[in-house]
Amino acid sequence: MTLLDGKKVSNDIKDEIKAEVDAMKANGEKVPHLAAVIVGDDGASLTYVGSKVRACERIGFESTLVKMPHTTSELELLKKIKELNTNDAIDGFIIQLPLPPQIDTQKVLMAVDPSKDVDGFHPENFGKMALDMSTFIPATPFGILELLERYDVDTKGKHTVVIGRSHIVGRPMSILMSRKGWPGNSTVTLTHSNTKNISQITTQADIIISALGVPNFLKAEMVKDDVVVIDVGITRVPDEDHPKGYVIRGDVDFEAVSEKASFITPVPGGVGPMTIAMLLKNTLLAREQRRAL
Repeated sequence: MTLLDGKKVSNDIKDEIKAEVDAMKANGEKVPHLAAVIVGDDGASLTYVGSKVRACERIGFESTLVKMPHTTSELELLKKIKELNTNDAIDGFIIQLPLPPQIDTQKVLMAVDPSKDVDGFHPENFGKMALDMSTFIPATPFGILELLERYDVDTKGKHTVVIGRSHIVGRPMSILMSRKGWPGNSTVTLTHSNTKNISQITTQADIIISALGVPNFLKAEMVKDDVVVIDVGITRVPDEDHPKGYVIRGDVDFEAVSEKASFITPVPGGVGPMTIAMLLKNTLLAREQRRAL
């Protein structure tokens, strides 16, 4: 069994980006600038955005954090997005989700300039991805592709089962794993909460990508020998014995499934670190595209 070490690979990617940024600085060029907008004070979101800002500092990006109160109206947020769209100093920006209930998330994501949409959530970018055109791939799916590539995992002709159909992970992964090229060229089955007899499907899978958000959902009896397992699930499970009062669990029963897997991602330390690394990679791409205009 080989551990798909997202922490190591993400650090490698950050080092590669830092080298490019250092070269930009040496040439007197503008370095990439990433902005993040957070509305409200959700603990997990604040932690995640904070790690993005620290990652920017490490590799030499400029970063801007826009904090808005949870009482922010949809109109106020749309006005802020318009400012970021027209600010030439900013190459890419993200809107941290979830948003408060008074704000229409889809309307907000639609308002982001596709050329600055480094999260890859805008319908224009999603459509380009589906058509195999050059675009921003959503950061988590992009990170999964990078892990498969760097560990030389064979995907051609394989049966990939995706568990979960979210627009952020499940649906894009089903498209990307079936595309021409590598990683890709696999036959994909997309499963979800209404799929019947899901274990009959997963036991036939060569590759399983689980983004369900149900701790320890995928058991050893649900997979075959030598399966490749990508665990996207991150759930806080209460644990009185832990100093934080909780532990992070993935969708996969790691202890049992890892004994049958050929490759598997840990949680934490697998897909999670890759998401931020690929967001930085998308921002570098946005900077290069804007420089070419």
